Amino acid sequence: MITFTVYGKQIPQGSKRTVPIYRDGKPVMIGDRTLTRVAPDNPGLPGWRQEIAHVARRAYDGESLDGPISLTVCIVRPRPKGHFGSGRNAGKLKESAPHFPTTRPDSLKLVRAVEDAITGVLYLDDAQIVRHTINKEFGREYSLTVTVSEITDAGGTTAAVRSVEDVQRVLDSEE
Repeated sequence: MITFTVYGKQIPQGSKRTVPIYRDGKPVMIGDRTLTRVAPDNPGLPGWRQEIAHVARRAYDGESLDGPISLTVCIVRPRPKGHFGSGRNAGKLKESAPHFPTTRPDSLKLVRAVEDAITGVLYLDDAQIVRHTINKEFGREYSLTVTVSEITDAGGTTAAVRSVEDVQRVLDSEE
């Protein structure tokens, strides 16, 4: 099992968009078509993924895992100031404050950035991930705790999950 925590505001990996390629201030044309490249929607994403990969490398320096993987990600976000009282109630959580952060960014887009960041660092391909556990909760500061486990059966060999019953058996054996 490999576990690490990355501190900082999480950046979601959303959709990608195509943008024209320019040379000398003009779009590059091939025939009547403009040459384009694919760019992430969020310009801060490459730096965030590099930070995740850097922390993952410090946590694990072995060979990339090559079997089925279980990925657990706990996303922690600070509460907005509006969740707390003011005046003599400053610092006290309002009764009306939600228990969970149900606002954007969506947790799947945050996890997508994690998966891509640690591909080639902890495992060979994010297609190896066969089990996800994602939690999004409030805490003191922005952080992301990631746990990667290779799924194995009791004999130490990689487990083959073939049915709902097999999934339940594997889950029961991990408890």
